[in-house]
Amino acid sequence: MAALRYAGLDDTDSEDELPPGWEQRTTKDGWVYYANHTEEKTQWEHPKTGKRKRIAGDLPYGWEQETDENGQMFFVDHINKRTTYLDPRLAFTVDDNPTKPTTRQRYDSSTTAMEILQGRDFSGKVVVVTGANSGIGFETAKTFALHGAHVILACRNMTRANEAVSRILGEWHKAKVEAMTLDLALLHSVQHFAQAFKAKNVSLHVLVCNAAVFALPWSLTKDGLETTFQVNHLGHFYLVQLLQDVLCRSAPARVVVVSSESHRFTDINDSSGKLDFSRLSPSKNDYWAMLAYNRSKLCNILFSSELHRRLSPRGVTSNAVHPGNMMYSSLHRGWWVYTLLFTLARPFTKSM
Repeated sequence: MAALRYAGLDDTDSEDELPPGWEQRTTKDGWVYYANHTEEKTQWEHPKTGKRKRIAGDLPYGWEQETDENGQMFFVDHINKRTTYLDPRLAFTVDDNPTKPTTRQRYDSSTTAMEILQGRDFSGKVVVVTGANSGIGFETAKTFALHGAHVILACRNMTRANEAVSRILGEWHKAKVEAMTLDLALLHSVQHFAQAFKAKNVSLHVLVCNAAVFALPWSLTKDGLETTFQVNHLGHFYLVQLLQDVLCRSAPARVVVVSSESHRFTDINDSSGKLDFSRLSPSKNDYWAMLAYNRSKLCNILFSSELHRRLSPRGVTSNAVHPGNMMYSSLHRGWWVYTLLFTLARPFTKSM
C-alpha cells in the first residue's frame, strides 16, 4: 500500500486490504467511506468486511486538513513538508457497530442537528437556507456548513446575517458560508435574490424554506398582501418558482419546507368546499394572528406536496417538516402574551 507508506502508515491488517479499484476516504467529521473508481460509486461499508469505521482521535502533531479547489480534502504534513489525500488517522480507525433496531425510533426530541448529519460529506453541495440568522434556520445552516456544504444564509437583516456567518466561521474557519439579502415581504426582493444567486453560476442542491413570522398584528406588505401569508408562504412559493430551473439542473436536489402541526387547525375552503382566497390574505376585520399562521402552514403543506408531484420525475424532491411542538425560538416575539407562554414552557421544550 504505497499511499499508506507515503502517509507514514503501514498496512498491518490484511483483512482490511481493499480490492483493486477501491479507495478509502474520510469525511470532515471523521467517518470512513469507500470509493469504487471502476463503478464510480461510494459506500459506507468496507467492500470486504462489511464493517463501518470512524476515525479515532485528532490529527497527529504537525498535520493540518485542507480542501482543494474541487472540494476534496487533503492533508499537509508541515514537519516533513509533504501532502497526501490519505487521512493519517486511518491507522487508528475503530469499528462502528450500530445497535440492532429496537422499538425506540432512531431520532427523537433530544437528537441534535449534528447527529442527523453524522457521517455525511456535503463537499461540493450548495445549500440555501432562508431565515438562517437565528433559531432552527441558523442551526440548519451551521450543520450543513460544518459538513462541507457551501451554505448561503438568505436573510432580511444583513447585520444579523453577517453575525451568523461569523459565528459559523468561528467554529470552523474554512467553512464555505455567506449571506445574501432576501426579504420575503417584498416580492421584488425575492426576484432580486434569485437573479443574484443565478449570477453566481452555481448549482442548488438543497433549498430550505425556513423563514417565518408568527403572531403579528395585521398589516399589509408593499405588495398589498397580508404579511403572515406572504412571508410564510407566498414569498417562498415565488422563490422556488424562480429557482426551479436551477434545482432541476442540479438534480438530485431537494426542497425542504418548514411547516407546522398547527396546519391541522384551520381551513381555507368556504362553506361549499371551494378555495376561499379571502381567507389567505384576510382584511383587518377578519384577521386573527394564530389563524393566519395556521393557514400559512397549511399552504406550506399543500405547496410542498404538489411541488414534489411535479418535480420528483425530474430528480427534485420536496418535503414539508414539523420542527417540534412548542420549540422555543424567537418566533414568538410578535406579542408579549406568546413570549410569556413560551418562556414558561421553555424548560419542557427542545433547545435550538
